[in-house]
Amino acid sequence: MKIFVAGSKGMVGSALVRRLARESDVTLVERTRAELNLTNQAEVRSFFAQEKPDVAIIAAAKVGGIHANNTYPGEFIYDNLAVAANCIQGAYQAGVKRLLFLGSSCIYPKLAPQPMAEGSLLTGPLESTNEAYAVAKIAGLKLCEYYRKQYGVLYHSAMPTNLYGPGDNYHLQNSHVLPALIRKFHEAREAGRDEVLAWGTGSPKREFLYVDELADACAFLLKLTNPPDLINVGTGTDVTIKELTELVAEVTGFQGRITWDSSKPDGSPRKLLDVSRLAALGWKARISLREGIAKTYASYLAEKAAGNLRA
Repeated sequence: MKIFVAGSKGMVGSALVRRLARESDVTLVERTRAELNLTNQAEVRSFFAQEKPDVAIIAAAKVGGIHANNTYPGEFIYDNLAVAANCIQGAYQAGVKRLLFLGSSCIYPKLAPQPMAEGSLLTGPLESTNEAYAVAKIAGLKLCEYYRKQYGVLYHSAMPTNLYGPGDNYHLQNSHVLPALIRKFHEAREAGRDEVLAWGTGSPKREFLYVDELADACAFLLKLTNPPDLINVGTGTDVTIKELTELVAEVTGFQGRITWDSSKPDGSPRKLLDVSRLAALGWKARISLREGIAKTYASYLAEKAAGNLRA
């Protein structure tokens, strides 16, 4: 089986490559951003026509935390719409029969009932701070749903919760909360500082999934003969940002005080996925948050020492 992983150099794509490389019957196809611009329709169409993979996994996306989403909404909606449309249409035109599109839990309404089930989609307003990204992801999963309905191709989508792990982006302003906290506390400990300033109030609750677990879930979904159009992938448990922050401080060895800047936005009050549909099919997450953070911190240190940290 020939599988193309779009975004194979990113955190999610790298995890998918690690996981799929363990399959004896899989040949992986990868392209760097320099080799293939996924926002360029002609390049994508030409790539699929030449390679003709059996399966495509669309893990490429422009991603970031609250600050990045708020600051660059035009880029977030355009780039992610272009990637989704170009890859899904390019795959279909080249005769690719199976495609897995990866979205995000931010597709669900800001005030959706918790935990958020797949049926919550499009039942209310989105969280304003990441609406641009969410709209693009919704468009991508709907493209898959309607191509499957009209053309009979097995195009389906997985919606992961907040991801973290090896190869994450540790930029202090543009990254997601967990990698930003890892860097903050590491640098504070190294510099001997006795205080770290954290964003918001610490009260929102979030769910976190180690990225290699997502990759394993994707491999599982690709073996199903009739997967749902849309399925959540997560742990089914969440923590407050305050609890997360204290856990990161503990893992990184920071022993000073944590001060909260409530002038910074909190985002959605809670984002917990209902993962009962995936559990009923036979897959559950196994890596605890503490274990995952420890693995990620070890990876952070290794990437920093090697000079290839994304920051």
